Amino acid sequence: MLSTDSHRLIIGLTGGIGSGKTAASDYFADQGITIVDADIVAREVVEPGEPAWLAIKARYGADVIQEDQSLNRAWLRQKVFAEPDERKWLEGQTHPRIRDRLIQQLRDATSPYAILVSPLLFESGQSALVKRTLAIDVPVDTQVKRACSRDTNNEEQIRRIIAAQISREDRCSRADDVADNSGTLAQLHAQLEKLHHTYLTMATSTARKQ
Repeated sequence: MLSTDSHRLIIGLTGGIGSGKTAASDYFADQGITIVDADIVAREVVEPGEPAWLAIKARYGADVIQEDQSLNRAWLRQKVFAEPDERKWLEGQTHPRIRDRLIQQLRDATSPYAILVSPLLFESGQSALVKRTLAIDVPVDTQVKRACSRDTNNEEQIRRIIAAQISREDRCSRADDVADNSGTLAQLHAQLEKLHHTYLTMATSTARKQ
């Protein structure tokens, strides 16, 4: 759990691209549950003027900064994947700041339990920040179809992203809970409703132990 433990139950919500993590987190948000999104935090820590942004600008110069002062992510991605040492340096600048901000936002949560949404929950080690994990699961072909209809990426790009993440089977085997999102939104919500009540019960139990 958190480096300084929290009295609040934290649920880690994950899933591959196109699995429906946002649909799931939106459901929990509608129930009044605090949602902390690792993708949003990862973008926040490199916004213009942030310490990580300043460090990146100092290291790479004008090439990495766009006219609006935001990072040239395409240039930076190519740079760090071509040079492993640069990737390690970048992760050293961003990962600790992301972790610190996630912990703070989770501590600030006011709902009975909170949810950390992270597509790389297990790969990044962010699962250490939570007490229980929930995977949103769909078949790979469904992932591809949904991601292609939503994003500008083509099927080949989507499949490369899927291949870079842990396998569907591994993700589901690691998760404490799995919700099948291969059906309708109503069917997903029915599963999440049961989990929500389970988590509320667990949160009450956790609070009593403090």
